[in-house]
Amino acid sequence: MDELKLPVNTDKKELYKYLTEQVKFLTGNEKNMIANMANVSAAIRQTFGFLWVGFYLCENDNELVLGPFQGAIACTRIKFGHGVCGAAWKEQRSVIVADVDKFPGHIACNSASKSEIVIPLLKNNKVFAVLDIDSDKLNTFDDIDRAALENMMTVIIKN
Repeated sequence: MDELKLPVNTDKKELYKYLTEQVKFLTGNEKNMIANMANVSAAIRQTFGFLWVGFYLCENDNELVLGPFQGAIACTRIKFGHGVCGAAWKEQRSVIVADVDKFPGHIACNSASKSEIVIPLLKNNKVFAVLDIDSDKLNTFDDIDRAALENMMTVIIKN
C-alpha cells in the first residue's frame, strides 16, 4: 500500500471509518509495533492535517519516551501523571483538551498547539503507550474523534 484511499467531501465520522479500514490493511501483516505506529501516525496526519500526531511509549513505570510521530520536534520524555499524556496514562482513559492553556500542568512542546487528544493503548489492562494528537485550533476534538481513535488503536494492538 503506497497511498491512502479516502473519500472526499464526507463527514468526520465517515472519514474515520474509511481511515480505520485503511489502517487495518496497512498494519494487517506487519507484526512490528514501531513500524505500525509510524505508519498510523502518518496516516492520521495525512488524513486530517493535524499539527502533530505521534506515540509515546511507557519506559519503566514512571516515564513516557517519544516514539514514532509526524510533525515538528517534540518533548522526548514525559513523567507519569504530567501533562495531558501523563494524565491519560495515569488515569488509563482518553483525555480531550479543548484549550491546552487551560489544562493544569500542560506541557507545551509546541507553542502552536491549541487543543489535544490522548488515547492510551493497553495490553493486559496496563498502558504501554499513548497516542497523542495536537491541533493548532481550539476545540478540535470531540467524542467522535475519541471513539474512532480508540477503535483504531485496537487494530494496532493486535500484536
